[in-house]
Amino acid sequence: MDQEKGMDENLLIMHGGGPTAVINCSLYGAVTEAKKRLKRGRILAARNGTGGLIREELIDLTEVAEADLKKLLVTPGSAIGTSRDQLNEAEYMRMAEILKRHQIRYVLMNGGNGTMDTCGRLFLACQKQGLEIKVMGIPKTMDNDIAVTDHSPGFPSAARFIAESVREVCADVRGLPIHVSVIEASGRNAGWITAASALAADQGGPGPDLIYLPERPFDENAFIEDVEGLLKVKKGIVVVASEGLKDASGRPVVEPIFTVGRATYFGDVGAHLANLVIRRLGYKARSEKPGLIGRASIKLQSPIDRAEAIEAGALACREVLSGTTGKMVAFRRVCDRPYRVEAFLVDIDQVMMTERTVPDSYINARGNGVTEAFMDWCRPLLGADLPEMISFN
Repeated sequence: MDQEKGMDENLLIMHGGGPTAVINCSLYGAVTEAKKRLKRGRILAARNGTGGLIREELIDLTEVAEADLKKLLVTPGSAIGTSRDQLNEAEYMRMAEILKRHQIRYVLMNGGNGTMDTCGRLFLACQKQGLEIKVMGIPKTMDNDIAVTDHSPGFPSAARFIAESVREVCADVRGLPIHVSVIEASGRNAGWITAASALAADQGGPGPDLIYLPERPFDENAFIEDVEGLLKVKKGIVVVASEGLKDASGRPVVEPIFTVGRATYFGDVGAHLANLVIRRLGYKARSEKPGLIGRASIKLQSPIDRAEAIEAGALACREVLSGTTGKMVAFRRVCDRPYRVEAFLVDIDQVMMTERTVPDSYINARGNGVTEAFMDWCRPLLGADLPEMISFN
């Protein structure tokens, strides 16, 4: 893309990894801030992430109308396209050269810990070439596994989705208590989303009976004991299990279908656990797997998530345009009640490929549920109480 003469301080935005319900909110925050502050340059986006930059496929967002930008706030997926490209050293150097050729002085990368690794490597590539290109990371992940930050934009909406969805399933099972329902939640090595299902029981609502996170080794015999014990007192049971459950040796409970780079495509853990109940207890069981619906649901987008995603995009833009580089926006919890966080900047090398998992203090002793400490931490992120339900049964 040829830039107009004099437009030598262009800003580029890239998405990386899986989308969330609020990734476009950060895009909105960054673009609207750039429109106010970028005095001499264009606002560009790489079509479908780093691969788009390497192919020099750039989208010009400079003249997009405010009415259209506001649609980003309720648009799932990535409005500019994202990717999971695995890059080598030569490709990082090539990206730096492309940035220079297109007179791009500022780069914002919005993604998870893998994308922050890419962000850090691009930052280093620009330094190696002696380029005055400023690079900044905007956190995004529904899995909530980025280090340092209290939580990542994308997770609060995923937490609200799983909590409200599990509450609805629990109400269904309560009305027809004839089976064990196993719900499989997203999260490879970090069980934050799975844990958030516990909030279904908030304000006296129906909640899951058992919750299994990948942070604790999964024992099939203990699982059957848990279910069998509950069946002695109730006939309808809801189990929430992470897709990434592993046994004591570290092997996946269900072998992955295949792996591409960092992306692991797991087998059906929910179906496996349901089949265990059927085979070993002779009791009816079924499994549910929300999958992509959990990250694409705008209807259950957390208002807290939306506001913080916008703030993260806007702050990243302000900082990078002021000359800050090699950083990522993060959030620090100030207070649970009333909920308040502070945004701050962290060195990008502190979050590159560093995974944040659920701490032991948030998991109960048996490993089949969460603690009140987790509930207190997670509750404010949903943004509002879940709809109240009633049962006369």
